[in-house]
Amino acid sequence: MSINKIAKKIICVAAAHVLLSAFVCGQNIWTASDFFKEISKLYSSFSTYEADIQIAYDKTEMAGKVSYKSPDLLRIDFSEPENQVIVFNGELLTIYLPESAAILQQSVQKGGNSGASLATAQGLALMNRYYSVAYEVGPSPVPLDSNSSEMVVKLLLTRRNSSESFRTIQLAVNPSTKLIRRIEAETTKGETYVFNFLDYRLNPEIPDQRFIYDPPSSANNYNNFLFSE
Repeated sequence: MSINKIAKKIICVAAAHVLLSAFVCGQNIWTASDFFKEISKLYSSFSTYEADIQIAYDKTEMAGKVSYKSPDLLRIDFSEPENQVIVFNGELLTIYLPESAAILQQSVQKGGNSGASLATAQGLALMNRYYSVAYEVGPSPVPLDSNSSEMVVKLLLTRRNSSESFRTIQLAVNPSTKLIRRIEAETTKGETYVFNFLDYRLNPEIPDQRFIYDPPSSANNYNNFLFSE
């Protein structure tokens, strides 16, 4: 074999090694943490959004429309149960239960990580701080459900300390839009809450007045209900 042929082989092998190394490094760079940061960055860019929401826990199923305005205004108007409302104005959580003619109100410390508020820039920031992030099965999209044709990337968040109310949080994310499709959160008591988000409307005009709720005067008020016996 001539010197030129040997040199060519060495160059080809070296080039292949460089390309392979670049490919492997490129794959390693896109970690679960990086992917999560991309999602957080996207949600931080939203001034507002609206979406259809479905909530399931135990044998209860609920549906409605969620409205969010940065940094911490949230409202859910339910169609099931009809006329039920949840409003959070950044400091006060108000829940109207029409079937019980009850108004539940609770002062909430800013930075809470409950329910649909997880699908906000603030909620994602808290998850990043208090939970470790990993791919559930890998970076490639997988079916949302076993019998579903909808493909998502699934992240599994595990709490770093025992003070967090959710033991684990699973995020199912649309790989193209980076929008959260589903949140599945397991509490320390083994209860599972599932939040499905559908038909996002990004950055619509939403006035602050939308997050001021005037419940029926005939309803009974229960303050600080989270800490009541």
